[in-house]
Amino acid sequence: MKFNVTKTALLAGLQTVQNVVNIRSTLPILANVLIAAKKGKLAFTTTDLDVSVQCEIEADVSKTGATTLPARRLASIVRELPDSGIEISVDEKNAATVKCGASFFKIIGLSDDEFPPIPKPGEKYSYKFDQSAFKEMLRKTSYSASADETRYVLNGVYLSFQGGKLTMVATDGRRLALVEYEVEFPKEAEANMILPTKAVNQLLHSLGDEGELRIHAQENSATFEFGDVVVTTKLIDGTYPNYKQVIPAQCEERVTVERESLLTALKRVSLLTTDKSNATKLSFTKNKLSVSTTTPDVGEARETIPIKYTGKEISVAFNPEYMMDPLRNLDNDEVFIELTDELSPGVIKCDVPFLYVLMPMRIS
Repeated sequence: MKFNVTKTALLAGLQTVQNVVNIRSTLPILANVLIAAKKGKLAFTTTDLDVSVQCEIEADVSKTGATTLPARRLASIVRELPDSGIEISVDEKNAATVKCGASFFKIIGLSDDEFPPIPKPGEKYSYKFDQSAFKEMLRKTSYSASADETRYVLNGVYLSFQGGKLTMVATDGRRLALVEYEVEFPKEAEANMILPTKAVNQLLHSLGDEGELRIHAQENSATFEFGDVVVTTKLIDGTYPNYKQVIPAQCEERVTVERESLLTALKRVSLLTTDKSNATKLSFTKNKLSVSTTTPDVGEARETIPIKYTGKEISVAFNPEYMMDPLRNLDNDEVFIELTDELSPGVIKCDVPFLYVLMPMRIS
């Protein structure tokens, strides 16, 4: 196998696929990227047996073939090479020679025969999306997914294709983020799936700001095709909890707050929180929101934000990080905070189909 390629194209291809590489795997082949050279193209594939990523780049191929090379090591080498053409040739023992200007490297690879097969996308159901819209939905929800492995069914993002729209939900039991998007699909294509966090992170890394995304859904896997990239993932097996139960049917007070002002106040006040004492209190009084924290042995902090509010006085405490997560990931100038009392969940909404439910913290 022999080909010439630009540094820019080669590095972009490797960076697209290397995130799923597990360098601590007991299978050495999983640390490698499968490189297949065909006429005018190089195809890269990586997998951890749960998530697989494939992409193609243009190259001048003088001899076709395939091999596997250490993915992260190869990317590190390419990153340091000068900005000029790179020539790579691979012998029958899977030893790759890399030449670029005055630089020379020899890298020992493994046979492509050892690389696990990647499942082909089935055609059970297929959905079309705008890449940027789907990426935006993931960005607005994925931070709420649980990292607790004992609650495996919550270790990802729930996708529900029902009634002419996609509802995307993530929760860890203490907070919940939900966003909706209208999409056309036939009634028989209604389906639900739980996308694991690793696949979500790969999609956030790879999806572009324009172009079409095609989602192919099977019983226990899903394939995402966009541009020259294909991401295939196993789905989380299990039944997602009834998230609608935790969304308050109604709230007594609704307050409009400037998103950036609230985010800035929370950032400053949270500087005095600790792992053991991280509650931040929001006190709503006439035309004023006070954000404060008191931490024993550390000190106290308070920020005041002017708001238009004439309802009853309410003080409620939240985890500041959980409060800041949606504010960081929304683009709206204003958000609406809905509250009932200090023991009921708070709800953050904005003028797009998004909502965020946050359980309050008890403070003495």
